[in-house]
Amino acid sequence: MGCFNFKKGPKSKPNKSVASKKSSNKPFQSKTYTEKSNNSSNSVKPDQSITKSVTSTPPRYSIPNLYEQRGQKLRVFDFEELRAATNDFNRALKLGEGGFGTVFKGFLKCRDSNGERLVVAVKRLKQKSLQGHKQWLAEVLFLGVVEHTNLVKLVGYCSVDGEKGNQRLLVYEFMPNKTLEDHLFSRAYPPLSWDLRLQIILGSAEGLVYLHEGLEVQIIFRDFKASNILLDKEFKPKLSDFGLAREGPTASKTHVSTAVVGTHGYAAPDYIQTGHLTIKSDVWSFGVVLYELLTGRRSLEQNRPRAEQKLLNWVKQYPPEATNFSVIMDPRLRNQYPLKAAREIARLADRCLVKDPKQRPGMTEVVRVLKEAMQIKVKG
Repeated sequence: MGCFNFKKGPKSKPNKSVASKKSSNKPFQSKTYTEKSNNSSNSVKPDQSITKSVTSTPPRYSIPNLYEQRGQKLRVFDFEELRAATNDFNRALKLGEGGFGTVFKGFLKCRDSNGERLVVAVKRLKQKSLQGHKQWLAEVLFLGVVEHTNLVKLVGYCSVDGEKGNQRLLVYEFMPNKTLEDHLFSRAYPPLSWDLRLQIILGSAEGLVYLHEGLEVQIIFRDFKASNILLDKEFKPKLSDFGLAREGPTASKTHVSTAVVGTHGYAAPDYIQTGHLTIKSDVWSFGVVLYELLTGRRSLEQNRPRAEQKLLNWVKQYPPEATNFSVIMDPRLRNQYPLKAAREIARLADRCLVKDPKQRPGMTEVVRVLKEAMQIKVKG
């Protein structure tokens, strides 16, 4: 399911130009930052474009400010180096494709701790995508600041402006087990066990806790879904794709007003209707994924009977307290799960999905409930 712009909600002023000879980029609506580029083939560093071309001084605690302090750890790649690492972006090495670019498996010449070539994932954004450039810049800024075991690591980036077009690439750590979406919904993979599902969703929740509460500035992920939960070789989850992430409200403000973007089936209805973005928008999306985890069904499936196409509408017919609650459980689990724990997870999901965002739990509480559910081992 791709990202899209909703029609409802306040409209944002579009950027006049991005990545042109004289361009401006506004990744954050509350501030104005200008990125200047030229026609040379030299790499343009995000730290230069943010810190040297700031048209308004960022507050002490803001993503650009924190990036200026911490972002130097990112490696700046040469385009030819990434071309060679991916065998000229060979389709045989393609890992996935989205609306704004394609991800390839790459092999860097530098060696890892085992003396082998370093395996990475290289995202190459479409050259003429204005929105793609904004997401590239947002990912560099956010991933240049955050550091947590449940967030994907950005190794570095490449930014080249030239006569043959502008190149924007991101280089991430490679995640061999793909995404939670792949393992939940594709029959090409063995079904995930109950314990592994809870392990994955708990780690994902802890990643959101870090974003919401673990930094000097609050971060709203804004695109939490199964396809953005990557899995490493041990199935440890890592949140990925920070292109839509936003800084949370500051001082006495209760929300961030923004153009409404997201993914069908995951965006909170209050956010869609008002454009008011808060961390509770992430909590709603988390509730949707909880039900996907229980049922093995996507949030939207048009190939099912009409009454079952929208997951949240369907599960309402089988509340956690009902005797027929187990009807919604993923048949691929083959009844190998504690029913009491499944009911607790469904109750938690329902709390995440309440209409009033203020009544939704915070992610710290979500983590606590998930840990308690993991302790329930007796079937029934």
